[in-house]
Amino acid sequence: MKAFSAQKTWKVLGFALLLIAFDSCRFSQSFDKDLATGLTTRGDGLSCEKVYLSDGENVIKRNTFIYGEIFYVNFDGLEGFERDGQGAFPSMQLVIVSDRGDTVLYVNDMYDQYAWGIDNDPLDLYGEVTVADPIHSGGEYTLYVNVRDKMGTGKFRAVLKFEVLADERITTKGNQVNVEEIYLFSQQRGRTITDGQAEFNENIYMLFEGLDGFSVQEGKVYLGLSLEITDATGNLILDEADLLGEEGMSYEMVQEQLAPNFILSGSQIANPVTCKVRIWDKKGTAWLNASTEINVN
Repeated sequence: MKAFSAQKTWKVLGFALLLIAFDSCRFSQSFDKDLATGLTTRGDGLSCEKVYLSDGENVIKRNTFIYGEIFYVNFDGLEGFERDGQGAFPSMQLVIVSDRGDTVLYVNDMYDQYAWGIDNDPLDLYGEVTVADPIHSGGEYTLYVNVRDKMGTGKFRAVLKFEVLADERITTKGNQVNVEEIYLFSQQRGRTITDGQAEFNENIYMLFEGLDGFSVQEGKVYLGLSLEITDATGNLILDEADLLGEEGMSYEMVQEQLAPNFILSGSQIANPVTCKVRIWDKKGTAWLNASTEINVN
């Protein structure tokens, strides 16, 4: 039988140790892609059981969002953090870049308030994104979510390319008026209404952002705004001829946001309900009509 020398034995063991170290490093790195949304993830020292998009309640399987919508990037089962006692110290950076290369959102750390760490093991973290100014409908964007271990070197990244759409449920017609965004917002729910569903006694706003084209006199515009609501049978529920009166309004405030609102009380109604808003220039000829349908339950 041929014997191995001690020097050769140590070389073999050393090579085996190198292989083990290499495999261990490779195991701590991961890459995954969600084919439905295009969401990609890459881990280096940190791993995650499940990464997905949601609206806070339900999983989202799309990468298009209506202006004003809120969505979340959820990280369930994050592991690999160095711990001080029981606590892990994650950081989460959110960056959104437009297709023109402009950074439209930068949040350095969504978890900087957890100075004493988070005891859960594994961790369930999430990043919240509101699709609103300076993000705009018609644009394409890339979201980067960077999770890091403040106590170690582990990191985990999620990347999502997404598109922002205007609410197709809202139709407009006008003369000489430009508007960047129009959307419905529920005060009670604190979120944009994107599915055309509302509740009785809910305070609903039809928000206009970036209005332009009206006559400006000494920094003011003089506008009229009517609001008409009818049910599916044509029954007139609300008819406000002019909610603004004769006083001038700051042009800058109107351009930032104009927010007529309404509340539908009761318990029964013939759906769908049609909401029509008309804005006109009392010092000129510019006007804008916006209309949408909602189901009230």
